[in-house]
Amino acid sequence: MTTTLRPADRARARTAASAHPVTLVDVRRSLPLDGQAPARFARPLMPLWLALIGAVGAGIALDAGFPDKGWWPLTLVGVLIVLAALVGRGWGSAFLIGVVAGATFWGVHIFWLTLYLGPVPWLGLSGFEAVYFGLGSILIALVYRRAERVWPSRWGRLGLVPLVVSGLWVLREGINSIAPYGGFSWGRIAMSQSESPFAGLVAWLGMSGLSFVLVWLAAFLLQLAREFDLRTSSRMLAGAIAIAALLAVPAWPAPTSGTSRIAAVQGNSNAGLFDVHAPGDILSDHVSASLPLEGQPLDVLVWPENASDLDPARYPAAAQALDTVSADLGGVPIVAGTIQQRGDLVYNTSLLWENGGVADHYDKRHPVPFAEWMPNREFFRALQPDLVDLVTRDYQFGSTDLTFDINGLIAGISICFDITDDAVMREMSAEGAQVVLSQTNNADFGKTDENLQQLAIARLRAIELGRSVVNISTVGTSQIIAPDGSTITGIPAYQAGAMVADVPLASVPTPAALLGFQIEWLVAGFGVIGLAVALTTRTSPRPVRARRRS
Repeated sequence: MTTTLRPADRARARTAASAHPVTLVDVRRSLPLDGQAPARFARPLMPLWLALIGAVGAGIALDAGFPDKGWWPLTLVGVLIVLAALVGRGWGSAFLIGVVAGATFWGVHIFWLTLYLGPVPWLGLSGFEAVYFGLGSILIALVYRRAERVWPSRWGRLGLVPLVVSGLWVLREGINSIAPYGGFSWGRIAMSQSESPFAGLVAWLGMSGLSFVLVWLAAFLLQLAREFDLRTSSRMLAGAIAIAALLAVPAWPAPTSGTSRIAAVQGNSNAGLFDVHAPGDILSDHVSASLPLEGQPLDVLVWPENASDLDPARYPAAAQALDTVSADLGGVPIVAGTIQQRGDLVYNTSLLWENGGVADHYDKRHPVPFAEWMPNREFFRALQPDLVDLVTRDYQFGSTDLTFDINGLIAGISICFDITDDAVMREMSAEGAQVVLSQTNNADFGKTDENLQQLAIARLRAIELGRSVVNISTVGTSQIIAPDGSTITGIPAYQAGAMVADVPLASVPTPAALLGFQIEWLVAGFGVIGLAVALTTRTSPRPVRARRRS
């Protein structure tokens, strides 16, 4: 049947066509690319106002995955919300979303900085970390914006986009951990998983590898939802199988050989920056807390960072105190933290005190910027002189080895935030450490969740290196942790006491200890290469030719 238009109707149609001409661009936009990727894939999943609200919620969820709450699944939820908010964004809105999510996360996560130092350092560090988060978000948004044209196949996008996105996330975390001023490696996604089923993966993949897996899982589920109708049971089953496969990775067996009887003492001292005490008070607290150990056979006694506020190498009274404790406990060697001055240089040091003198020492590798040393002092002093002047001395960067030989026991030494440094921990394992003695002073952070965040990192290091960790603090939380991450014993926070255990020793390196940096370079490389492909691949498809009617 043929329909004939009246002359008036044909005239109206010609007028409408001239007012709204159909161009080649319109034709291309209306067609799926290669039969798979409709233009909707480049559009945002939510309006910007909702994305910003989601970014705030994501920051809160990310923090809730860490101690003290420790609701680890919320870490995945937070990552998923951030990624969903970045889909289809330009660089400006992506940066804004990232800054909001980063500022919320860091503002909550390190609120413990305000306890003694007030809001300025907290705002400064949170803001700086938020900018890093925002820059990383731009890169991820660029990949999402171009993915449907660079990888036109549905299965190609499902396989490659999550790899690239998670690689870029790890790249941002890695750069953040080393720059500037040595970086700030706190708060990485992996560090939220000390009590989760994913924790065992850190022995195979290291911290960066674990972060990669977690972000990949969130990115994969997001991409799965975008590519397929998740109401279909088979698609949901695919996501469930992916999660189950990750959880089914067997834990590193953490082989051990023998034990060492180790005691560690928490003095519950007023050891904070602004605490008032007479010289020798902190030393006296740890001497007193060590006395109940008399009569117990011990291989080594461990005191925390700054436990001897008088350097026993310079002050005879401090040397006498350590000699007395050692003698009362049967001549046991003591590993104790102190501050040493050699010439004009000052070091945060751990001493091995044995037979009346210093048998070995370790100087902290990476003093904390703006706390233990002040970078660009004159510049920052012009901005905040009162705060800068609180850092009265600049600790030097240590260059000693990372282990003590204590009568045949090879003990790795970590001081405070050393435990967050991947390079330090892997080098310690390479030096043959059989156990990690992690000394810290958390007194500056009071009864906040900082000490629990640090304890979680220590637990992950035990699993990652397959080594027991003796995490001993001046005020807590102190625990001896087995190579599988379980707690052997501990001391409650803000309570003087001692803990003693036959600590399992290990000498077999884990895959993460052997391959950690290679894994980090590999997964970050996925992000760099994928981003380069996305930015350099031509995105204009071949022209679509309209067929002429005969």
